[in-house]
Amino acid sequence: MSKPIQLYYWPTPNGWKISIALEEMDLPYDVNLVDIGAGQQFEPDFLRLSPNNRMPAIIDPNGPDGEPISVFESGAILQYLARKTGLFYGQNERDRVAVDQWLMWQMGGVGPMAGQAHHFLKYAPAMTPPHDLPYAKNRYRAETGRLYSVLNHQLETHEFVAGNFFSIADMALWPWVSLWRGQQQTLDDKPNLDRWLQTIKSRPAVQVGRAVAAERRSNLQSDKKAQELLFKQR
Repeated sequence: MSKPIQLYYWPTPNGWKISIALEEMDLPYDVNLVDIGAGQQFEPDFLRLSPNNRMPAIIDPNGPDGEPISVFESGAILQYLARKTGLFYGQNERDRVAVDQWLMWQMGGVGPMAGQAHHFLKYAPAMTPPHDLPYAKNRYRAETGRLYSVLNHQLETHEFVAGNFFSIADMALWPWVSLWRGQQQTLDDKPNLDRWLQTIKSRPAVQVGRAVAAERRSNLQSDKKAQELLFKQR
């Protein structure tokens, strides 16, 4: 009997990508919480898995050639799991190229820009002392909105982001885009994006994956200790 994948996780958009993927792929897994607000991502045992001190990471006891393997970086984990299962990566090389380009677009664009929007719009003004920076707020809010317009345009002619099939690219994007309100975005002019968000949200595996350890998600606007750990220079 296959041993479960070990998921090193905290309930954030990047963590949700992998819990959603594991649920969608029906892979057994154990959750190992990495409390980023308490600094557990800097502990030596975790750094051996994820040298960039970021979660998520996984250990698959049933890796290539039957040997264990550890993987860090959410995009790389999604690609690994899709290859392992043969699921959510399309049916041919043309599909896989489409999936990869939108997955990279999320990793290099939506994730960083939406993350900075959250930081400067929500968290920086709540720090001690407050860092209320209009230029940064406008910059990241506008760039996130531009990216969501690109996605809305793509979804005008495609049911899902890489085509007419649900893929790991959707799993990568949905957790970040679902937080559009906190990024001070609007869907009024993005009906295709709105439709896609609701379609993904209705999937049972997405709901289960999104709920993993949801009760542990803290409010960084009021958690000063977590702010110090997450936002200070290292």
